[in-house]
Amino acid sequence: MSDQITTVKSLLSQENVKQKFSEILKDRASGFTANLAVMVNNSVALSKCDPMTIVSAAVVAASLDLPLDPNLGFAYCIPYGEKAQFQIGYKGFIQLAMRSGQYKTVNVTEVYDGELKSANRLTGEYIFDFSTKKSEKIIGYAAYFKLLNGFEKTVYWHVEKIEKHGVRFSQTYKKGFGLWKDDFDSMARKTVLKYLISKWGVLSIEMQSAVKYDQGVVKDVDAKDVEYIDNEEKPHEPEKAKNPLGRKPKATPGNQPEESVPTPPPTFDGGNNLPEPPDNPRQHPETPEESTKEPKLFK
Repeated sequence: MSDQITTVKSLLSQENVKQKFSEILKDRASGFTANLAVMVNNSVALSKCDPMTIVSAAVVAASLDLPLDPNLGFAYCIPYGEKAQFQIGYKGFIQLAMRSGQYKTVNVTEVYDGELKSANRLTGEYIFDFSTKKSEKIIGYAAYFKLLNGFEKTVYWHVEKIEKHGVRFSQTYKKGFGLWKDDFDSMARKTVLKYLISKWGVLSIEMQSAVKYDQGVVKDVDAKDVEYIDNEEKPHEPEKAKNPLGRKPKATPGNQPEESVPTPPPTFDGGNNLPEPPDNPRQHPETPEESTKEPKLFK
C-alpha cells in the first residue's frame, strides 16, 4: 500500500500535474492535492487502485470545482478493483445547477407512504401532500426544479423503479456491495435528480462534463476518454427492419396474423405504474469496448 501511495504522491509532484492543478485551482491547488494524498492514505481499497486513475478523477473534480471529500458528498473517488472511478453525489449536481445562474430552485426529496396523491402521465404533473404521511416507509423519490424564466419540472420514481435502475446499470449493486448497497438513499436521490436535470434542465458546460464523467474511470483527461467499468450491460439489440410500404403481410398457412387485443386503460397505483422513461445515453452510457491504450493524464 505504501508503494502505491508513494506513486500517487510522485504523480502529484510532477511539474505537468502540478501545473494542471494550478491552472484550475490557482492558490487552492496545494491544499486540494494534499487532501487527495490524505484521502488515498486513509483508504486501503483506494490505495490499491491505479494511481493515474485516482489523479485523473481528481483533475475532473477540480475542473468542476467540487471537493473530493466523502464526508461532504459532492464528489467521490470510488475504488473498483484496480481502478478508481469518478462519481458525483446529488449535492454536486445541485451545486452545478445553481452555479449556472439559471435555476431559482432545485431539490430532491424522499416521498413517504400517503404523500403522493396523483400523477398525470401526459402532463408529467404530480400532486403531493407532505402533511398526510401514513408511516415511515419511503415509497419513492421526487426531484424538482424551477428556472428563473418560470419553467418548472418534477420527476417522481417509485423505489422499485430505482432499484431496477440500480441493478441494471451497476454491476456492484448486483453483487451486493458499493455505494448503491451502502448508501441507497443518496444514490436514489442522485439518480432521480440526474435524470431530471439531464433531460429537462439547462445544461451548462460544467453540467455536460459532469454527466459525461460521472460513474466513469477517466483514462485521458485531455481526450475526454472515459471507461464505464461499473456498467457492463451489452448494447441494445438493433430493431428489426420495418415494412417500408406499411403493408400487412399476406395471411398464409402457418403465417396467420394475430388479432390485436385492446389494451386496458392504465390505473393509478400511487406512482408504481408509471411508464419507464426512454434511456438517455448521457445518463446511462453503454460500456465501450475495452481499450488497450494505457491511461494517461495529459497529452
